Amino acid sequence: MTSLLPRPRMTFPALADWLDTGWPFGEHNIVRIEESAADGKYTVRAELPGFDPAKGIHITTEGGLLTITAEREARTETKGRSEFHYGSFRRTVSLPQGADASKITAKYADGILEVVVPYDGAEPGKPVEIEVKKD
Repeated sequence: MTSLLPRPRMTFPALADWLDTGWPFGEHNIVRIEESAADGKYTVRAELPGFDPAKGIHITTEGGLLTITAEREARTETKGRSEFHYGSFRRTVSLPQGADASKITAKYADGILEVVVPYDGAEPGKPVEIEVKKD
């Protein structure tokens, strides 16, 4: 999915996804997100199944960035096999211009965290043409 916000262009756009899908040196605790912007609201939905939102999920903003941090403790059972990911999970996204951090809301249901950030309504990244007037 293409981001709604301007971000630095990577040489290999899908590199993070490629690393997460099994490359042995990749970061496996990535938080997968969906972003949308409409009606003056920027919404981030994060896939975080099996987390306790009261204890294991934290959301912070600083310097125009929104950071979602989640932690899941590993089970100590030694029998069997697990493909679950444990430990710390983190994702940071840029907020749109005019974002009002004091009015951010968040809810967690069915393994999905939804964070809504009101902003001044200007579409992020939308080009604006400036007229040049002659003296």
